[in-house]
Amino acid sequence: MQQIHRFCQSGVYMALDVNSGVVHEVDHITWDILEFYKRIPNADIIAKLSNKYDVNELKEAINELDELVSDGLLYTDDSEYEFIINAPPKGAVIKSMCMHLSHDCNMRCRYCFASTGNFGGQRVLMNYETGKAALDFLIERSGSRKHLEVDFFGGEPLMNFDVMKELVAYGRELEKGSGKYIRFTLTTNGLALTEEKIKYINDNMDNIVLSIDGRPSVNDNMRKTVTNKGTHDILVPKFKELINNRHRGDYYVRGTFTKENLDFAEDVMYLVDLGFDQVSVEPVVAKDQPYGLGEEDLPRIFEQYDKLVEEYIERERNGKPFNFFHFMIDLEQGPCVAKRVLGCGAGSEYIAVTPEGDIYPCHQFVGNKDFVMGNVVRNELDTEKQALFSNCNVFTKDECRQCWARFYCSGGCAANAYLFNGRIDEPYHLYCAMEKKRIECALAIKAILGA
Repeated sequence: MQQIHRFCQSGVYMALDVNSGVVHEVDHITWDILEFYKRIPNADIIAKLSNKYDVNELKEAINELDELVSDGLLYTDDSEYEFIINAPPKGAVIKSMCMHLSHDCNMRCRYCFASTGNFGGQRVLMNYETGKAALDFLIERSGSRKHLEVDFFGGEPLMNFDVMKELVAYGRELEKGSGKYIRFTLTTNGLALTEEKIKYINDNMDNIVLSIDGRPSVNDNMRKTVTNKGTHDILVPKFKELINNRHRGDYYVRGTFTKENLDFAEDVMYLVDLGFDQVSVEPVVAKDQPYGLGEEDLPRIFEQYDKLVEEYIERERNGKPFNFFHFMIDLEQGPCVAKRVLGCGAGSEYIAVTPEGDIYPCHQFVGNKDFVMGNVVRNELDTEKQALFSNCNVFTKDECRQCWARFYCSGGCAANAYLFNGRIDEPYHLYCAMEKKRIECALAIKAILGA
């Protein structure tokens, strides 16, 4: 299917060739022509627009579009994806694992999808033997993959710090005999950070996600201690110490915005001004909650993304750049074809493992017993459920197949789709709208900065 997306963002007129990913910045006459191009004969386009533009200019612009099509830069088809669409089912290969070191937490965040850390069950920590079995499972099931990833998650994983250290050491031993490399990462609320833990994390973690929502009033409205106290003033000094002493790997601070802080661009820039130059502030995923987002909030949300584009460009030009997670698009390489079609790989290449060793498609499915896929201690994996997720991609979802953004969002989040629609193959439309806006913002930034 041939498809383009024509849009204007931040005063820039653009045309995206959906299948090739080529982005064209266009002038006004080409922009107007593209409203009709390929839909009606070129002569009819000229007749429609001849009261606005010179006929010769119209003919020249149409000829240029014809050349782009001929050169494979516009209105390309999706044949390069056929090998994935028609490929026979693959064997079970796991390359990434979300390891739930703790189903307990030292915070009580109002919007927590994990029921304040216990995922609807008992508050429990993973023991070393279960974590060891999980790493063995990953190595065994990773096939020919050389680069693997383990994210220590919770609850709050630093509540199980000693086991985490033991598992990293065990993972390094596994590497020696397997020829593989495990990229260890950590997602933490930071409340338990100490000088010792900061040094260990900076020496051993390839990436760190630090949770904080932004301005003190916004953060402390949602993110509280078990005694109902705000956490902002506790976290900021700890996060600054960690980042200032970070000499390897990546990091970013991650916040959440809700209906109660729809001016979230202020929170992004607040975090940037604190000295955090890698920032992600995500929309809350909440159903039937007063702080949840709705269609009526989209105009305010879009306005905030527009403000962030302005800030991003201004600071880049003034030599004070920052990265906003949703504006990071690589137009030269980008994700591989399989990644564009299949997305994060939840349930197929990526799994979550609970303290008891149960396997789920990802951390957001944990606690829903319908999605248990096996157990690492018993070395069991339900390959039928794995195939269900493997076969869920942008070409098997009717709405995604028609959508211009499909190769950027890769079909969206299966967990969000299930939460809101009761099935993993029907996209969560509010997320779709926000994702499309963020993509347009990111592409406009690339055009404006000439990147």
